[in-house]
Amino acid sequence: MKNTKLILVSSLLLAGAFFNSLFAAHHGAKLPARLEVGERPESITKGFDGDYFVTVMNGKEEGDGVIKRIHGSKVTVFATGLDEPKGICFVGDHLFTTDLNKVRKIDAEGNVSILADESDFPLPVSYLNDAAAAPEGDAIYITDMGANTKMFKEPGVFWPIGSNEYKNMPIIGRVYKIHLNGTISISINSNNLMTNPNGVGVGKDGQLMVGAFFRGNVLEQTDLGLKVIGHGMRGADAVEQDSKGNYYVSSWAQGKVWKIGAADHNVTVLIEGLQSAADFYLEEDKGRLLLPDMKAGVILTVPLL
Repeated sequence: MKNTKLILVSSLLLAGAFFNSLFAAHHGAKLPARLEVGERPESITKGFDGDYFVTVMNGKEEGDGVIKRIHGSKVTVFATGLDEPKGICFVGDHLFTTDLNKVRKIDAEGNVSILADESDFPLPVSYLNDAAAAPEGDAIYITDMGANTKMFKEPGVFWPIGSNEYKNMPIIGRVYKIHLNGTISISINSNNLMTNPNGVGVGKDGQLMVGAFFRGNVLEQTDLGLKVIGHGMRGADAVEQDSKGNYYVSSWAQGKVWKIGAADHNVTVLIEGLQSAADFYLEEDKGRLLLPDMKAGVILTVPLL
Protein backbone atom coordinates (compact mmCIF):
# COMPACT_ATOMS: atom_id res chain seq x y z
CA MET A 1 0.00 0.00 0.00
CA LYS A 2 2.84 2.35 0.90
CA ASN A 3 4.55 1.57 -2.41
CA THR A 4 1.30 2.28 -4.26
CA LYS A 5 1.02 5.68 -2.57
CA LEU A 6 4.66 6.42 -3.34
CA ILE A 7 4.16 5.54 -7.00
CA LEU A 8 1.00 7.67 -7.12
CA VAL A 9 2.73 10.71 -5.58
CA SER A 10 5.74 10.30 -7.85
CA SER A 11 3.43 10.07 -10.87
CA LEU A 12 1.61 13.24 -9.84
CA LEU A 13 4.89 15.10 -9.37
CA LEU A 14 6.12 13.97 -12.78
CA ALA A 15 2.83 14.94 -14.36
CA GLY A 16 3.01 18.36 -12.71
CA ALA A 17 6.53 18.88 -13.98
CA PHE A 18 5.44 17.76 -17.44
CA PHE A 19 2.53 20.21 -17.58
CA ASN A 20 4.70 23.00 -16.17
CA SER A 21 7.20 22.35 -18.96
CA LEU A 22 4.38 22.41 -21.49
CA PHE A 23 3.18 25.73 -20.07
CA ALA A 24 6.69 27.13 -20.25
CA ALA A 25 7.15 25.97 -23.84
CA HIS A 26 3.73 27.30 -24.87
CA HIS A 27 4.56 30.72 -23.45
CA GLY A 28 8.07 30.84 -24.83
CA ALA A 29 9.27 31.14 -21.25
CA LYS A 30 13.04 31.02 -21.54
CA LEU A 31 13.00 33.77 -18.94
CA PRO A 32 12.68 32.75 -15.30
CA ALA A 33 9.37 33.67 -13.69
CA ARG A 34 11.30 36.09 -11.48
CA LEU A 35 14.61 37.57 -12.58
CA GLU A 36 16.71 39.96 -10.50
CA VAL A 37 18.03 42.81 -12.65
CA GLY A 38 19.26 45.52 -10.27
CA GLU A 39 18.13 48.52 -8.28
CA ARG A 40 14.93 50.25 -9.49
CA PRO A 41 14.14 48.71 -12.91
CA GLU A 42 11.42 50.77 -14.59
CA SER A 43 10.70 49.72 -18.18
CA ILE A 44 11.41 46.80 -20.51
CA THR A 45 11.23 46.21 -24.26
CA LYS A 46 12.44 43.75 -26.89
CA GLY A 47 15.33 44.99 -29.02
CA PHE A 48 18.54 43.88 -30.72
CA ASP A 49 18.69 40.17 -31.66
CA GLY A 50 15.36 39.52 -29.92
CA ASP A 51 16.86 40.15 -26.48
CA TYR A 52 15.15 42.24 -23.82
CA PHE A 53 16.40 45.58 -22.56
CA VAL A 54 15.45 47.12 -19.24
CA THR A 55 16.06 50.57 -17.81
CA VAL A 56 17.65 50.38 -14.36
CA MET A 57 17.69 53.70 -12.51
CA ASN A 58 19.92 52.53 -9.62
CA GLY A 59 20.39 55.29 -7.03
CA LYS A 60 19.84 58.99 -7.57
CA GLU A 61 23.43 59.80 -8.42
CA GLU A 62 24.11 61.54 -11.71
CA GLY A 63 25.31 59.06 -14.32
CA ASP A 64 24.60 55.86 -12.37
CA GLY A 65 21.61 54.79 -14.48
CA VAL A 66 22.11 51.92 -16.93
CA ILE A 67 20.38 49.83 -19.57
CA LYS A 68 20.66 46.10 -18.96
CA ARG A 69 20.36 43.34 -21.52
CA ILE A 70 18.51 40.09 -20.79
CA HIS A 71 19.35 36.99 -22.78
CA GLY A 72 17.61 33.97 -21.32
CA SER A 73 18.43 34.17 -17.62
CA LYS A 74 21.66 36.09 -18.20
CA VAL A 75 21.64 39.80 -17.28
CA THR A 76 24.45 42.09 -18.44
CA VAL A 77 25.05 45.84 -18.52
CA PHE A 78 24.48 47.13 -22.06
CA ALA A 79 24.71 50.95 -21.78
CA THR A 80 25.95 53.23 -19.01
CA GLY A 81 26.17 56.90 -18.07
CA LEU A 82 22.46 57.69 -17.88
CA ASP A 83 20.89 59.59 -15.00
CA GLU A 84 17.41 58.15 -14.35
CA PRO A 85 16.26 56.22 -17.44
CA LYS A 86 12.56 55.36 -17.42
CA GLY A 87 10.49 54.46 -20.51
CA ILE A 88 12.22 52.51 -23.26
CA CYS A 89 11.23 51.43 -26.77
CA PHE A 90 12.91 50.02 -29.88
CA VAL A 91 12.45 51.74 -33.24
CA GLY A 92 14.36 50.90 -36.39
CA ASP A 93 17.88 50.09 -35.32
CA HIS A 94 18.04 51.99 -32.02
CA LEU A 95 16.72 51.91 -28.49
CA PHE A 96 15.25 55.14 -27.12
CA THR A 97 14.78 56.02 -23.47
CA THR A 98 13.58 59.04 -21.54
CA ASP A 99 16.04 60.40 -19.00
CA LEU A 100 14.66 63.16 -16.75
CA ASN A 101 14.50 66.08 -19.21
CA LYS A 102 15.98 64.53 -22.34
CA VAL A 103 15.56 61.52 -24.65
CA ARG A 104 18.54 59.23 -25.25
CA LYS A 105 19.35 57.18 -28.34
CA ILE A 106 21.34 53.94 -28.02
CA ASP A 107 22.89 51.93 -30.84
CA ALA A 108 23.60 48.20 -31.11
CA GLU A 109 26.99 48.63 -29.44
CA GLY A 110 25.54 50.40 -26.42
CA ASN A 111 26.76 53.86 -27.44
CA VAL A 112 24.55 56.61 -26.01
CA SER A 113 23.68 59.91 -27.71
CA ILE A 114 20.89 62.48 -27.36
CA LEU A 115 17.85 62.48 -29.64
CA ALA A 116 16.12 65.41 -27.91
CA ASP A 117 17.49 67.69 -25.21
CA GLU A 118 15.47 69.88 -22.85
CA SER A 119 15.94 72.98 -25.00
CA ASP A 120 14.56 71.20 -28.09
CA PHE A 121 11.01 70.93 -26.74
CA PRO A 122 8.45 73.57 -27.75
CA LEU A 123 7.38 74.03 -24.10
CA PRO A 124 9.19 73.61 -20.77
CA VAL A 125 9.39 69.97 -19.69
CA SER A 126 9.10 68.75 -16.11
CA TYR A 127 9.74 64.99 -15.92
CA LEU A 128 9.84 62.82 -19.03
CA ASN A 129 8.54 59.33 -18.36
CA ASP A 130 7.25 56.65 -20.74
CA ALA A 131 8.19 55.97 -24.36
CA ALA A 132 6.37 54.07 -27.12
CA ALA A 133 7.18 53.39 -30.76
CA ALA A 134 4.98 55.09 -33.35
CA PRO A 135 3.45 52.51 -35.73
CA GLU A 136 5.01 54.13 -38.80
CA GLY A 137 8.46 53.35 -37.44
CA ASP A 138 9.74 56.89 -37.85
CA ALA A 139 8.98 58.41 -34.44
CA ILE A 140 8.39 57.77 -30.75
CA TYR A 141 5.79 59.05 -28.30
CA ILE A 142 6.83 60.17 -24.85
CA THR A 143 5.03 61.56 -21.80
CA ASP A 144 5.94 64.56 -19.69
CA MET A 145 4.38 63.94 -16.27
CA GLY A 146 4.05 67.59 -15.42
CA ALA A 147 3.91 68.51 -11.73
CA ASN A 148 5.02 65.11 -10.47
CA THR A 149 6.35 66.49 -7.17
CA LYS A 150 2.92 67.82 -6.14
CA MET A 151 0.94 64.56 -6.29
CA PHE A 152 1.67 63.20 -2.82
CA LYS A 153 0.54 64.26 0.64
CA GLU A 154 3.52 62.31 1.98
CA PRO A 155 5.89 59.86 0.29
CA GLY A 156 3.80 57.23 -1.48
CA VAL A 157 0.43 58.67 -0.34
CA PHE A 158 -1.64 60.53 -2.94
CA TRP A 159 -3.64 63.61 -2.05
CA PRO A 160 -7.24 62.41 -1.58
CA ILE A 161 -9.67 62.66 -4.47
CA GLY A 162 -11.72 65.81 -3.93
CA SER A 163 -9.05 67.58 -1.87
CA ASN A 164 -7.99 71.09 -2.84
CA GLU A 165 -4.61 69.71 -3.86
CA TYR A 166 -6.33 67.22 -6.14
CA LYS A 167 -8.60 69.87 -7.66
CA ASN A 168 -5.79 72.38 -8.10
CA MET A 169 -3.09 70.14 -9.53
CA PRO A 170 -1.17 72.16 -12.16
CA ILE A 171 -2.24 71.03 -15.63
CA ILE A 172 1.05 70.88 -17.53
CA GLY A 173 1.44 67.19 -18.46
CA ARG A 174 1.63 66.36 -22.18
CA VAL A 175 2.30 63.64 -24.74
CA TYR A 176 4.93 64.51 -27.36
CA LYS A 177 5.81 62.92 -30.67
CA ILE A 178 9.50 62.97 -31.53
CA HIS A 179 10.54 62.05 -35.05
CA LEU A 180 13.82 60.25 -35.48
CA ASN A 181 15.22 63.38 -37.17
CA GLY A 182 14.66 65.21 -33.86
CA THR A 183 11.59 67.30 -34.71
CA ILE A 184 9.06 67.46 -31.86
CA SER A 185 5.31 68.09 -31.83
CA ILE A 186 2.55 67.87 -29.22
CA SER A 187 0.28 64.84 -29.69
CA ILE A 188 -1.95 65.36 -26.63
CA ASN A 189 -1.90 68.71 -24.91
CA SER A 190 -2.49 69.40 -21.22
CA ASN A 191 -6.01 68.67 -20.00
CA ASN A 192 -7.96 67.85 -16.84
CA LEU A 193 -8.24 64.14 -17.63
CA MET A 194 -4.47 63.56 -17.59
CA THR A 195 -2.89 66.09 -15.28
CA ASN A 196 0.05 63.70 -14.80
CA PRO A 197 0.39 61.32 -17.76
CA ASN A 198 2.73 58.43 -17.05
CA GLY A 199 2.31 55.53 -19.47
CA VAL A 200 1.80 55.89 -23.21
CA GLY A 201 0.97 53.09 -25.63
CA VAL A 202 -0.18 52.61 -29.20
CA GLY A 203 -3.33 50.54 -29.67
CA LYS A 204 -4.14 47.94 -32.31
CA ASP A 205 -5.62 50.60 -34.62
CA GLY A 206 -2.76 53.05 -34.12
CA GLN A 207 -4.54 55.12 -31.49
CA LEU A 208 -2.70 56.63 -28.52
CA MET A 209 -3.46 55.38 -25.01
CA VAL A 210 -2.41 57.11 -21.80
CA GLY A 211 -2.20 56.10 -18.15
CA ALA A 212 -2.95 59.18 -16.04
CA PHE A 213 -0.98 58.56 -12.85
CA PHE A 214 -2.49 61.02 -10.35
CA ARG A 215 -6.18 60.85 -11.28
CA GLY A 216 -6.13 57.16 -12.21
CA ASN A 217 -7.76 57.53 -15.63
CA VAL A 218 -6.89 55.25 -18.54
CA LEU A 219 -7.45 57.20 -21.72
CA GLU A 220 -7.71 56.54 -25.44
CA GLN A 221 -7.39 59.16 -28.14
CA THR A 222 -10.27 59.18 -30.64
CA ASP A 223 -11.39 61.47 -33.45
CA LEU A 224 -13.69 63.13 -30.90
CA GLY A 225 -10.99 63.63 -28.30
CA LEU A 226 -9.91 61.65 -25.24
CA LYS A 227 -12.14 58.78 -24.11
CA VAL A 228 -11.97 57.31 -20.59
CA ILE A 229 -11.72 53.52 -20.87
CA GLY A 230 -10.86 52.95 -17.20
CA HIS A 231 -10.86 54.97 -14.01
CA GLY A 232 -10.02 54.57 -10.34
CA MET A 233 -6.60 53.17 -11.26
CA ARG A 234 -4.48 55.66 -9.36
CA GLY A 235 -0.82 55.22 -10.03
CA ALA A 236 -1.60 54.10 -13.61
CA ASP A 237 1.66 53.35 -15.39
CA ALA A 238 1.90 51.18 -18.52
CA VAL A 239 -1.09 50.80 -20.84
CA GLU A 240 -1.13 48.43 -23.82
CA GLN A 241 -3.71 46.74 -26.04
CA ASP A 242 -3.69 43.30 -27.64
CA SER A 243 -4.93 42.32 -31.10
CA LYS A 244 -8.38 41.43 -29.71
CA GLY A 245 -8.84 44.89 -28.23
CA ASN A 246 -8.22 44.02 -24.57
CA TYR A 247 -6.36 46.62 -22.54
CA TYR A 248 -3.67 45.96 -19.93
CA VAL A 249 -2.82 48.54 -17.27
CA SER A 250 -0.30 48.54 -14.42
CA SER A 251 -0.38 50.65 -11.27
CA TRP A 252 2.97 51.57 -9.81
CA ALA A 253 1.31 52.82 -6.63
CA GLN A 254 -1.07 49.88 -6.08
CA GLY A 255 1.23 47.07 -7.20
CA LYS A 256 -1.38 45.67 -9.59
CA VAL A 257 -1.95 44.86 -13.23
CA TRP A 258 -5.47 44.85 -14.67
CA LYS A 259 -7.01 43.53 -17.86
CA ILE A 260 -9.91 45.56 -19.27
CA GLY A 261 -12.14 43.52 -21.59
CA ALA A 262 -12.53 44.73 -25.15
CA ALA A 263 -16.28 44.23 -25.43
CA ASP A 264 -17.66 44.71 -21.92
CA HIS A 265 -14.82 46.69 -20.29
CA ASN A 266 -14.96 44.25 -17.37
CA VAL A 267 -11.88 44.63 -15.18
CA THR A 268 -9.86 41.61 -14.07
CA VAL A 269 -6.79 41.64 -11.84
CA LEU A 270 -3.90 39.74 -13.46
CA ILE A 271 -1.51 40.16 -10.54
CA GLU A 272 -1.46 42.12 -7.29
CA GLY A 273 0.49 42.41 -4.08
CA LEU A 274 3.62 43.73 -5.77
CA GLN A 275 5.79 46.45 -4.31
CA SER A 276 5.44 48.53 -7.50
CA ALA A 277 4.14 47.42 -10.90
CA ALA A 278 5.98 49.52 -13.47
CA ASP A 279 6.16 49.72 -17.28
CA PHE A 280 5.62 46.22 -18.70
CA TYR A 281 6.17 44.74 -22.16
CA LEU A 282 3.22 42.90 -23.72
CA GLU A 283 4.16 39.71 -25.59
CA GLU A 284 0.84 38.52 -26.89
CA ASP A 285 2.39 35.80 -29.05
CA LYS A 286 3.90 34.24 -25.91
CA GLY A 287 0.86 34.87 -23.74
CA ARG A 288 2.62 37.00 -21.16
CA LEU A 289 3.62 40.35 -19.78
CA LEU A 290 7.19 41.07 -18.75
CA LEU A 291 6.71 43.30 -15.73
CA PRO A 292 9.29 45.25 -13.72
CA ASP A 293 8.59 45.39 -9.98
CA MET A 294 10.70 48.48 -9.47
CA LYS A 295 11.03 48.44 -5.70
CA ALA A 296 11.76 44.69 -5.65
CA GLY A 297 14.42 44.98 -8.36
CA VAL A 298 13.01 42.16 -10.50
CA ILE A 299 11.34 41.36 -13.81
CA LEU A 300 8.28 39.12 -13.44
CA THR A 301 6.69 36.92 -16.10
CA VAL A 302 2.91 37.34 -15.83
CA PRO A 303 0.65 34.99 -17.86
CA LEU A 304 -2.24 36.60 -19.71
CA LEU A 305 -5.79 35.45 -19.03
